[in-house]
Amino acid sequence: MSFLWGVMGGPSAGPQPSGAETIQKLCDRVASSTLLDDRRDAVRALKSLSKKYRLEVGTQAMEHLIHVLQTDRSDSEIIGYALDTLYNVISNDLEEEEQDDSEEENLTKVDDLGSQFTEIFIKQHENVTLLLTLVEEFDFHVRWPGVKLLTSLLKQQGPQVQQIILVSPMGVSRLMDLLADSREVIRNDGVLLLQQLTKSNAAIQKIVAFENAFERLLDIITEEGNSDGGIVVEDCLLLLQNLLKNNNSNQNFFKEGSYIQRMKPWFEVGDDNCGWSAQKVTNLHLMLQLVRVLVSPTNPPGATSSCQKAMFHCGLLQQLCTILMATGVPADILTETINTVSEVIRGCQMNQDYFASVNAPSNPPRPAIVVLLMSMVNERQPFVLRCAVLYCFQCFLYKNQKGQGEIVSTLLPSTIDATGNSVSAGQLLCGGLFSTDSLSNWCAAVALAHALQENATLKEQLLRVQLATSIGNPPVSLLQQCTNILSQGDKIDRRGSKVQTRVGLLMLLCTWLSNCSIAVTHFLHNPANIPFLTGQIAENLGEEEQLVQGLCALLLGISIYYNDNSLENYRKEKLKQLIEKRIGRENFIEKLGFISKHELYSRAAQKPQPGFSSPEHMMFDHEFTKLVKELEGVISKAIYKSSEEDKKEEEVKKTLEQHDNIVTQYKKVIREQDQELEELKQRITTLMSQNEQLQATVTQQVSQIQQHKDQYNLLKVQLGKDTQHHNSHGDTFQMNGIQMEEVSKLKEELEEWKNKHELLQGQITEKDFLIEKLKSSQLEVGTTELSSQNSRSGGLEHNNELQKELEMLRSQLQLQSAEISQLLIENQKLQLMNTTADPVLGDSGAIVAKSSELEGQLEQQIKELKSEVKALSEEKESLKQHLDSSSSTVAILQDEKIKLQQEVAESKKEQDDLLVLLADQDQKLSALKIKLKDLGVPVEDEDDIESGDQGDEDEDVEEEEQD
Repeated sequence: MSFLWGVMGGPSAGPQPSGAETIQKLCDRVASSTLLDDRRDAVRALKSLSKKYRLEVGTQAMEHLIHVLQTDRSDSEIIGYALDTLYNVISNDLEEEEQDDSEEENLTKVDDLGSQFTEIFIKQHENVTLLLTLVEEFDFHVRWPGVKLLTSLLKQQGPQVQQIILVSPMGVSRLMDLLADSREVIRNDGVLLLQQLTKSNAAIQKIVAFENAFERLLDIITEEGNSDGGIVVEDCLLLLQNLLKNNNSNQNFFKEGSYIQRMKPWFEVGDDNCGWSAQKVTNLHLMLQLVRVLVSPTNPPGATSSCQKAMFHCGLLQQLCTILMATGVPADILTETINTVSEVIRGCQMNQDYFASVNAPSNPPRPAIVVLLMSMVNERQPFVLRCAVLYCFQCFLYKNQKGQGEIVSTLLPSTIDATGNSVSAGQLLCGGLFSTDSLSNWCAAVALAHALQENATLKEQLLRVQLATSIGNPPVSLLQQCTNILSQGDKIDRRGSKVQTRVGLLMLLCTWLSNCSIAVTHFLHNPANIPFLTGQIAENLGEEEQLVQGLCALLLGISIYYNDNSLENYRKEKLKQLIEKRIGRENFIEKLGFISKHELYSRAAQKPQPGFSSPEHMMFDHEFTKLVKELEGVISKAIYKSSEEDKKEEEVKKTLEQHDNIVTQYKKVIREQDQELEELKQRITTLMSQNEQLQATVTQQVSQIQQHKDQYNLLKVQLGKDTQHHNSHGDTFQMNGIQMEEVSKLKEELEEWKNKHELLQGQITEKDFLIEKLKSSQLEVGTTELSSQNSRSGGLEHNNELQKELEMLRSQLQLQSAEISQLLIENQKLQLMNTTADPVLGDSGAIVAKSSELEGQLEQQIKELKSEVKALSEEKESLKQHLDSSSSTVAILQDEKIKLQQEVAESKKEQDDLLVLLADQDQKLSALKIKLKDLGVPVEDEDDIESGDQGDEDEDVEEEEQD
């Protein structure tokens, strides 16, 4: 112990040993001591020296410390010391804190040292497995240093440690238990550990996600106060980003688990937005980034669309728009919110429509789009904010023809507000397009180009826009004004890059003229445009102007490729000859290639969001790079084509247009047939509903018959009771033997008629069943278009048989009524006989009176039975009427069926004719394509031809109008 006392700083005689010697002695003590206390003291001493003598402790003591972890598991204190020592040796965090900013070389050495020790430790995979086992311990002095050590190992050698943990049994699951630890220190460090564990490893990310990580992390964020929370919320958000970014499986799991709905409270910002803390800004920034991860344009379109819809339905988009229009929000949060809203609405019609309806809280209220455009064309706004607004406007118009039409409509003469009380989106874009700020020119030009993207109709409508340049001068078209500003070039004094303005205008013109022959014709009508373009391309300008030359070459190529030869002086062949004489074909192709070779072009082609470090780098738009990639090749080929090849191509195009017209006509015929089929289906549905109503009526009548049966059975029971009562007085009735015999006969006959009545009731039930069966068969006839004629004729025969049987029943009921009348007459004769027998009977007057009373009751019951029979006969009559109506309905359905069969036969015949015509057209088309390929002309696929139907039709209409 005296040795340890000297090591720990106590007084010691003689010279002090060096650090390396002391560490060596402590390592020997750890390896050789049999007492646990001695080993524990030695490890504690190594821990105290590990920060100062990191290299010596790492090289000499690592093996002994690992041995302690393996053998002394029962003592948590020595395990804790050993883990802390290893952490001090491997981690670079402690050394980096002590280094100055100027000591970069020392920092590099520190990094290398930690990496080397980590490599030594993980060389034996059992060491990492042992560390995972220690992390499972609940003891704070073991678990916490174990978590820190494992985090440090992942920082130094992430992929290798990840692979070891991945193949370890239940390795990831053990670490997930850290999030459930009640001690916040361990839980928070567990979040940091999982951050390192999930970096760039999709397999581990999936395991962590399916271990209920989303639920636990969202619970922690809620407990900590959402965006108002501390550094723990930031760590949880970073971990969520690791789990979701570029991981489609986890994104789908997050959406399906309804976790998007739990993100809405994050963005509930109060009215008082002053004095945001730095941590709150960081947290909200990460939350917005997490939303963008779910709806990123790089995700699969289906996954992005489903997340966008979920955000709208849960109110998350509405909450983001509230922040967007709120006051007092920090600038960087506002910028990120604009970018987030942009990607939430991008390509989703439902979200785009909602965003179009959002108004800013101003007086009078203005649409949010107008307010954002005002910021975009305002040169006093921050550059990143203006880029975010441009991106938002682009996302609003992406695949949104409705929104494009609304923007362009604000420029048309019929919709401009004459009072001038409110400013529109179109006015703001025109103002920015012609302002003296080059950045506003570029942003407005790109925004207007997106309003025309892939929309030939709006390109034609925009030609109607007229601008008043100055008082007293006639108005000029928007196209003419753009070319005027382009030709003036350096003559106008502008703030910023003058090249930027020209690039923006050229991009707008290229987008406007592409795939729109009418716009090309309007452009060529100005005699100054072609000389200006050829002059720009032919000059030998500096490197900065080469980009303008390339765009001028592209615009000239578009004017040739989409030229419909309606202007005699600017036909395709003449423009090619002009290029050959003034520029040269090779020089023209070289200038055209300047665009795609430019560094800024490559940057813009990477992602849709404008990511410019400075205004000078803002040259190309992402969608425009797609247009250049599409047109560069076809323009190069068009320049080298001869006039004969152009004529052949025109003939092929006309043939293709004719074929497309025929296909369009066939599609129209098929569409009309589909509509007719839909109408017939609707008629069948109506007939089915009518049939169901008739069936319901029959069911109601059956229920009424059942009620009558129940009433009859009740009368039968009451009659039986009266019979028993009459039998109890049999002795008295025997005194009048003749009358009693007649009464008994009458009762027997009455019972017989009752039996017959029950038999008739049974037959009526059978006929009801047959009626139901007939109704069902009638329903099948109404709904099945291909049922056979034999089944319908059999149904009619069965219907006739049923009518005959109903007639027989009716005659039987009439016979029963006649017989009941005879019984009533006989009953009256018996009553007369009773009255004549009074003098003979003498004292039996009371008995006769009783008999008369019984006879009266019997007569009343017979009358009731007669009325019941009469009611049943009336119901049979009504059933017969319904049956007759059903028979007429069946006849109508048969006629409808015959008509349907005839129409189906005609449709089949027409379709066969169409197929024959299509086969002939396809053969002709294939032959023409083969000829084109032999001539070296690129031939589009059928899908491309089909998608270009509308554009070709428009061109055809335009040619006819001009002719």
